[in-house]
Amino acid sequence: MATGLNVTGPLISDPSFPSDQSVSSRSINKSLRVAEKERRKLEAEDPFVLALKYFSDVEAGTPVIGNDEFEKNLVQVEKVAYSKGLSPEGISIMLEFSMSLRMGNAPCVRVLKCLIPATVVPQEAVVRAVAWLCVGKIPISAQVLFIKWVLTVFDMIDAKDQLRAIYGFIFNFVTEENLCPFICHLLYLLTRKESVRVFRVRKLLELQSKLGRQPFLLHLLSLYKVFCPELVTLSIQSRMKTGFRNHNAPWKSALIAVQKRSGSQVASSTSLPFMIKEKTTSRKRKHCLEFPTMSGSVNKQAQTEPSVSKRVVPLVQLHSFAQLLKNMHCVELPAQMGSLLGSSLALHYLDCVQDESALLRLNFWLGYALHEEFLFCGDGGSSQNLEEAQQFLNKLLFTQDFLQEGFSSSEAFLYKFLRVWDGSLLRSQVLGLLSNIPVIPSIKIGQFLFEPLMQLFFTSSLFFKCGLIECLNNMLSKWLCWNTVYCLEDNLDISPNKSHTSINMTLTDFKDSLMELVHFVGRLASVGLQLEGYNSLLLSFILDFYETVCDMFVKYELPLVLVPPAGVFYPALFATDPVSVDRLLCSALLLSRSFVSSHSVSPFDLVFQKACRISHHTLCDFNHYMSVMVNCLWNSKMFEPDMGIQLKEELLLKANIPEYWESFNFIHHPAFLSYAVDFHHKCWPGRQDMNLNSIKYSKPWTWYLEYLYSQGYDGLKQFFVQSKLTADSRRPTSLSPQQR
Repeated sequence: MATGLNVTGPLISDPSFPSDQSVSSRSINKSLRVAEKERRKLEAEDPFVLALKYFSDVEAGTPVIGNDEFEKNLVQVEKVAYSKGLSPEGISIMLEFSMSLRMGNAPCVRVLKCLIPATVVPQEAVVRAVAWLCVGKIPISAQVLFIKWVLTVFDMIDAKDQLRAIYGFIFNFVTEENLCPFICHLLYLLTRKESVRVFRVRKLLELQSKLGRQPFLLHLLSLYKVFCPELVTLSIQSRMKTGFRNHNAPWKSALIAVQKRSGSQVASSTSLPFMIKEKTTSRKRKHCLEFPTMSGSVNKQAQTEPSVSKRVVPLVQLHSFAQLLKNMHCVELPAQMGSLLGSSLALHYLDCVQDESALLRLNFWLGYALHEEFLFCGDGGSSQNLEEAQQFLNKLLFTQDFLQEGFSSSEAFLYKFLRVWDGSLLRSQVLGLLSNIPVIPSIKIGQFLFEPLMQLFFTSSLFFKCGLIECLNNMLSKWLCWNTVYCLEDNLDISPNKSHTSINMTLTDFKDSLMELVHFVGRLASVGLQLEGYNSLLLSFILDFYETVCDMFVKYELPLVLVPPAGVFYPALFATDPVSVDRLLCSALLLSRSFVSSHSVSPFDLVFQKACRISHHTLCDFNHYMSVMVNCLWNSKMFEPDMGIQLKEELLLKANIPEYWESFNFIHHPAFLSYAVDFHHKCWPGRQDMNLNSIKYSKPWTWYLEYLYSQGYDGLKQFFVQSKLTADSRRPTSLSPQQR
């Protein structure tokens, strides 16, 4: 009958009688109360609970010798600790008892040795123990044992924020000679960038001068150098044979036994460093720095069914671009997203279908491979590992070039890797990845990019300098291309892929980042040319960069005009090779076109007209450079006022150089002197004495210019044609400045 009532509707009961539900709830509550009383009774009778209560309530000054109650309770705690491990509450009680020295120094070491955690170690207990350590009453042997215990259970501490908050207190113990190796190890585990300070670096260097080049000091200094390389000027080897030792001997076997008894879940979640560290480090790079093979995640039996095969087609089953187009909307991605980077067909799919989940999965896999298996891998010096890393990065470069965009995970990897890079390891691959990073906001570009690159540039070889300038030129070109693609009237979204990156910039922000990059390269180029003795190869790469800069307005339609700094202009103008002078003239021609175009902007294009505001300083620099080039190369007015390079008349006369004002015209310029001599021989083959001033006359001068034009110097020809310089009106003269 009850069953029937339940089917047809709710059972209506008499309110005068208690319902079955209320009766059952009261009975359940009664059972819970009874169970709670039984549990408390058992705990009250449990000798381990009584032992913990004893150590929690024992008064200071209680004697140890002849104290049978103390011995009985400690034996009970040791029995539980070595069999099951201590709970977080038990760890807190026993650690507090040991470090507070309530019963003197005798039981301190014995209690520390039995602190075997069953699950986790409370952070608060460790912080309180460090506070007791600061009191200074604990014997040095007990202090060393405590720090060893913290290092052993470091991965089992439930949090680290409070420990990092007392970083300064822990650092003070580094001056203790017996504690120094263990304190350095603990500091190494706790250090963050904000922990690195000048006074701490000085203290470690002072200890090194006192103790020698100890491995534990070098390892901590090397970490400081990673975070703040400008503070640590010490030269540290990239690979040191010895470092921090394992200090887990008193607890190792007991911890392993407790974890085995507790089950695999606890062991995996709180695994100890000494159990897995030596095995995983060498295995990671061997297996994970490879692109996995492509395989589908659909069941193979289900793939044979016609209905499933029509709805989902694994990408691994597609072998041509035509098949991909036919099944574009029913493609099933592989189980391992890294396998996409090894297939050109998969890259076509990524390029055509902007799948947010696919890109997120791919970025996650790539970020893990680059950070965990490459950046933080310890066994990376063998030739096999280097070859694997080179192949891995080459495939990544191919993928980015194919998609014409970079990955956010590789960008984050580069920002960290540049801090520890020596400039030679996998140079071409790293520079290739660097050229693909998207636009960085101007407020962050210095910290992320300029600081590490500047240190590498000034401490590396000529070939690295050339490679870095070329990399920055490629980066600038790609930024400008992204500008032309993603620029919208008053808003610029420089995002390599809007579906998984959110870098929104206004046109002003983009111009600020671009100016920061150009000014940074200008500083590098000016100082780098001085360091390398104005090397022609380096100057060629620098002029490549500034050809891109000078063509930003006309070619890329960016309302921004910038000129090279004086440290680049004058070395190119006075270069000994004619190619550099010709390219400088070509850049000047591009700038001239940009200025002309900026004045011809349509008055109806208000947005572009508002953005196109060239600074007065830039315009003055350009006019000055044009005046210097024309007066130097054409009018023979070198070393005159307003030329930028001025020398006293007395110094010029002491040099005994006849007609010094003609030293850098097209006849006597070191870059064109060989052409002038060759032209003189061809024009006057029978003349024995050579007089280059004969070229200045009207007809020979016209022939000489045509001779130079025939050598392929298009920049020279276009510059003077554009500047409307004629042979009759602007021919070099031999008059001195006083005569003129």
